[in-house]
Amino acid sequence: MLTTPISAALVRGALDLEDTERGVLPHRLPAQARLQIPDGQLAMAEAQPSGVRLVFRSTATLVELDVLATKRVFAGTPPRPDGVYELLVDGRLAGRASVTDGDTITVDLATGTARHQPGPVRTLRFDGLAGHEKNVEIWLPHNETTQLVALRTDASVHSVQSPGGETWLHHGSSISQGSNAATPTGIWPATAAAIAGKELVNLGFGGSALLDPFTARAMRDTAADFISLKIGINVVNADLLRLRAFGPAVHGFLDTIREGHPATPLLVVSPLYCPIHEHTPGPGEFDPEALREGKVRFRATGDPAETAAGKLTLTVIRDELARIVKERSANDPHLRYLDGLELYGEADHAELPLPDHLHPDAATHRLIGERFARLAFATPPAPIVYCARLTR
Repeated sequence: MLTTPISAALVRGALDLEDTERGVLPHRLPAQARLQIPDGQLAMAEAQPSGVRLVFRSTATLVELDVLATKRVFAGTPPRPDGVYELLVDGRLAGRASVTDGDTITVDLATGTARHQPGPVRTLRFDGLAGHEKNVEIWLPHNETTQLVALRTDASVHSVQSPGGETWLHHGSSISQGSNAATPTGIWPATAAAIAGKELVNLGFGGSALLDPFTARAMRDTAADFISLKIGINVVNADLLRLRAFGPAVHGFLDTIREGHPATPLLVVSPLYCPIHEHTPGPGEFDPEALREGKVRFRATGDPAETAAGKLTLTVIRDELARIVKERSANDPHLRYLDGLELYGEADHAELPLPDHLHPDAATHRLIGERFARLAFATPPAPIVYCARLTR
């Protein structure tokens, strides 16, 4: 077995790689931006490698990857599923694996405290691969921090010099990060990227699409052929801004991106349909009744009457984003607006409801990805291939 150092030449979708005492930690925000992160939520989300993958060429029939996962346990809620690693050969799924332990962070939602317990490095093994020269991708879990410790193969590894398609840089909320999706290639941005043949850089951050200036600067400084921003749900459920501040914050975010991408196609996407926040402001919170039943659901706690004083709902944000893009596009022909209800609307919710009242399930991620590929990239969706379940 040959060991290949894990370096930026082999990693796609990360903006920085941090060398730690135990491995290489991919980050989706650069070091300077991380110095300005104001809370643990974003620090956690940006270190979860949604859309990050190892990419190389090899004739290897056996691939081993040593990883150190970070498991998060939330007291009083059901156990979270283990993160999934997916191996693709020439773009087709060839294997899945998980690790059941690693470092553990136990969070008490009632007190806001957390306890860290170190754990072991584990080995993922993918064997039986075809022996011809091929592109190999290992997609890391979209919802589980992962340190990469060692890559071993039974044949030499070569970096892929040029990406397979145009680079698509996307920013959004936990829905864009992949909450409630089952696999890293099953999150809606990965689905859309695969259909449209794009190289994804996913800056979807759970709870943290909040128009932070350091995120805008990271996007400004990242090479991209297409950029999209999905704005709204976190601003509402964090109850972060009022209407007076929201518009200028959107303008400032767009202005910063345009400093580095003056003519790159830029798509502003408004929120998907979410009944709890359509007409009710935030803040959002865990539903305590559901927690007592061992379930996770969210609810809105604001008063709809407060919108008159500038509190934000999803309907207010959609109107404001449409207005901003319409006005700016008069001088920016490469700026477009996409109503999130075209990706997931009220009729879709009736058929595919949000299981926790906030995040789509795996089937809905697929639906959103197909629609985004068609509406954003003018690409017809690829047919879904159904595979028979393997039994032993």
